[in-house]
Amino acid sequence: MTFSPDHHYSQHKLLVERYLQSFVRESKPHSLYGPSKYVLRAGGKRIRPVVLLLACEAVGGDPREALHAAAGIEILHNFTLVHDDIMDHSPTRRGRPTVHTKWDHNVAILTGDALLALAYRALLRTRSSRIQDVTRLFTEGVVVVCEGQAFDKEFEERRRVHVNDYLMMIQKKTAKMLSVSAEIGGLIGTGDSAKLSALRSYGEALGRAFQVQDDLLDVVADEQMLGKRTGSDLVEGKKTFLLLEALRLAKGKDKATLQKVVNNGGVPRSRIAEYRRIYESSGAIASAERHVDQDLAAARAELERLPASGARMTLLWLTDKLARRTF
Repeated sequence: MTFSPDHHYSQHKLLVERYLQSFVRESKPHSLYGPSKYVLRAGGKRIRPVVLLLACEAVGGDPREALHAAAGIEILHNFTLVHDDIMDHSPTRRGRPTVHTKWDHNVAILTGDALLALAYRALLRTRSSRIQDVTRLFTEGVVVVCEGQAFDKEFEERRRVHVNDYLMMIQKKTAKMLSVSAEIGGLIGTGDSAKLSALRSYGEALGRAFQVQDDLLDVVADEQMLGKRTGSDLVEGKKTFLLLEALRLAKGKDKATLQKVVNNGGVPRSRIAEYRRIYESSGAIASAERHVDQDLAAARAELERLPASGARMTLLWLTDKLARRTF
């Protein structure tokens, strides 16, 4: 039978889904465990836990031994989403009402707190001689992701943010958790220092590409393919890679027009096409595409440092899916 990376990814994702569906067994108090189960059963791509399982397998480990940690990473990710949604006043997540919308802010805060503890509960079920290193790395990931979110919120209030500030922020907020996922998988699979370094750098590069690609898709993607309306970042006045890079590159009237996004905290949806043109003419879109391509190339190069295997092939497939803007 021909090896299928798509099928391989789906198998690992199914393991994670089954784990999350049955992980929270408590039912009372309803106001805590009801929302917790609601969050964990929302679905999603499950990229972080699957990367962790594949990383374990890629260094010669048994991915089943890393399942507790993979679930812990996904629960941790969902903890950050619940609290991010409160801070961003987001009404929906994955096509469903957010926790603070469906219940209230107090329930959402407590649910996030519980999810963080549940993430550790899952992680600490891992049987590994390197569990201390795994837990240290996991904890560092929590701290750094919180730093990234704090910078993100600070940037909303700052009039001047450089594109390098933004890249630093996404390194913490997005790339760190993918890096931690890959490295924890390597630790549980007992990979040596060279393999751990490759996995760590792979996760960082993939995470950076993932976020800049996300910024790019909000401007250039087909709405039907994206599954949501484009231009939302401009309407909300978010300081994305594209906006900051366009502000750096644009001149004259175009630069003044871009500055209105910052000054007014967003623009009317009717003007999105105008801003898309400025992004194009200033070279910001081309710059974003170069950054994505460079990071994806770096991610592939790191994977080449690992021995050939089905797991490595699937990680390469995942990277290429992102490059083709289909994932």
